[in-house]
Amino acid sequence: MCLCVLCFFPPSAGAVQTQPERVSLTVELLQERLRTPILREGSSTVDLRQMVIDLRPENAGFRDAFYQLLRKELQKTGVKPLGLDLSYSLIQGDFAGSELGLRTPLYAQAIAPIFTASEQEQLERLRYICLESLAIALPNSKDCRSLLGTQSTPATEIAVFRGALTLVQTRFNGEVQFPNTFFLQSIDAQDAIFLKLTNWNESRFSRAVSFNGASFRQVSKFDNSVFFDKAYFKQTQFQEAADFSGSIFVNNANFTQANFKQLAQFGGVQWQGNADFSSVRFSNQAQFTKASFEQLFFLTEATFEQAIIFREAEFNQPVNLRGASILNQADFSDARFSQEAFLNVPGLTFNSNQAKILGNPGQIGKMLCVPTLQGNQSVLRNLGQNFRQQQQIADANQLEYTKQRLRLTELSHRLLATNINSASFKSLINLGFSPIQAEAIASRRQLKPFRNSSELLTLADIDLEMYTQLSDRLVASEPLDFGGWLLQAWNWLALSVLLLLSGYGTNFWLVFGVGGLAIAYFGWLFWLIDRYRRWRPVPIVPTYYETISILISFSFLTFLSLLAIFRNTEQPLLTLGCLLIIIVPLPMALLLRLYQQGRYHNLIDVSYFTEDGTLRQLRLLIGRLPVIPRNLLFRERYMHLLWDRRWNWLNYYDFSLNNLVKLGFNDIRLRDEHLPSIISALAWYQWSLGVLYITLVLWTLSRTIPGLNLLIYLK
Repeated sequence: MCLCVLCFFPPSAGAVQTQPERVSLTVELLQERLRTPILREGSSTVDLRQMVIDLRPENAGFRDAFYQLLRKELQKTGVKPLGLDLSYSLIQGDFAGSELGLRTPLYAQAIAPIFTASEQEQLERLRYICLESLAIALPNSKDCRSLLGTQSTPATEIAVFRGALTLVQTRFNGEVQFPNTFFLQSIDAQDAIFLKLTNWNESRFSRAVSFNGASFRQVSKFDNSVFFDKAYFKQTQFQEAADFSGSIFVNNANFTQANFKQLAQFGGVQWQGNADFSSVRFSNQAQFTKASFEQLFFLTEATFEQAIIFREAEFNQPVNLRGASILNQADFSDARFSQEAFLNVPGLTFNSNQAKILGNPGQIGKMLCVPTLQGNQSVLRNLGQNFRQQQQIADANQLEYTKQRLRLTELSHRLLATNINSASFKSLINLGFSPIQAEAIASRRQLKPFRNSSELLTLADIDLEMYTQLSDRLVASEPLDFGGWLLQAWNWLALSVLLLLSGYGTNFWLVFGVGGLAIAYFGWLFWLIDRYRRWRPVPIVPTYYETISILISFSFLTFLSLLAIFRNTEQPLLTLGCLLIIIVPLPMALLLRLYQQGRYHNLIDVSYFTEDGTLRQLRLLIGRLPVIPRNLLFRERYMHLLWDRRWNWLNYYDFSLNNLVKLGFNDIRLRDEHLPSIISALAWYQWSLGVLYITLVLWTLSRTIPGLNLLIYLK
């Protein structure tokens, strides 16, 4: 029956791929292949493909002949180097690959007569990289130190493999030994299988290296190696520990889709090119301690089942963690980030109840970045909860600030962008769509409203180029009526003010600077109104001493406040502009009106301000109003400020402090008799701002003091 099926439905030519039968390598066959090398990519290569090479101890005679014959041909100097191709072969026993290299001392005087000019140039590159390593305090290998010497010893010699090495789908049943070897040509080990330990430590790879799809079943050692050209480890399987510690990747390194089953050691590695670990799976701990990343570091959609450690690592460019999964712990303690570096974490899978992200308090939160709020709210929430559980309140607040800034951007876009669900035909034309495209949009939204602007690409008349040009000016949401638009605008305004004046309740020193500037400004304003009244007929003006004192104190308080603002906000000019819009226009308009109409009333030569003469102490005046009551008993308690005292100018700052912060040394208020309404309006205006300001202060303190945060967030 099976035979009938095969007769009627024969398998296609590509359906069954049979592995070519391997041939046992003998001394005679080896000699023949050495005499007749093949031409591979322009280079002569010893063809040992599809062989069974028995290098076990019980076959010692063949093993010794194998190394002797190969070494003789591969180590010939002064001629074009000969490559070695072991693709699809089976290597039984240990493979001492370094024995096939030319043993040579490393110091420069001995290199010259042995190698060709191009090979000498490559060895000089090795010398340069080693000198650079020593310069940054990474003397991680003995061959680097020996390059600086002048005498040759056995310990200062390396094996130089001059030709290309091809190991495509080669299977090594024993150990593979290439320690302290310098490869002048490329290595191609795609889909190779290493069943036992592989030792490449302190090796140097001058050309591109490819271990794509290779399988390391036992420990693989690449520690203290240098990869001068591109290194490919795509889809490589590391079943046991992989050690790359102390290595240098001069060019790009690609570990995409690699799988590390056991410990992965990358401590002290210098990544001078891009490091791509996209879709890599770390089943065990990954150590990048003291690693240096000079270019981009990609961890896109990588999975970390156990701890990943970046202690004292250095990042000079962004780290892409988009879509990565942290299931245990990510430790960025004492890591250093340049001005261009940050951790890009959109779509990060992270559960704060099971995993942790560690870092220096007050710093790691600033390094976490997401481009949009949509799709990343849970990411920001989990990261914030992670830092709250670790009592890193500053980092949790930084994430909250980031979240609200993204929300402000989203509100701005919704208010200003064109809503494709409600835009008129003419608006779509003015935006840049053709009449045919606008008609297609109108027809589509009648059937079903757009959920997001990217659905425009489902229309046949709109291509990707058009969408890319207009995407920043489009929004897809429920149509808003005028009342809804005003509500959105109010939310935008309130959020903008909170972000500019307090970092959304996350920066107490910013709030302190804002309050200090307002107190200084209103203190100077009330002093000016009270002490500078008129020139004629009888001048009522302050003394020179008082004028100089108020100007110096105002300048000093303003300087300290501006310093606090500029040091604690990303947009100090916008913060300053927002504050000035609140405290300057209305008071200045009232001030101009006051001096324009003049002052003609009783008690013109008595201060408008009174103080409680019964007590002189620091008071919390939450329920205090700026004007004294009309009751005669209160008038007896409150006495007018004395103008003839040299310290009188301090009282105006005290009144401003009372109005804004509800705290002062004396209970200073406005009198209730013969008081110009403009002055009363100014006092009530500052008092109203004070209610809002003290609310902002208390809210900010509740978000920045750890004890209060525990009560709020962990209840």
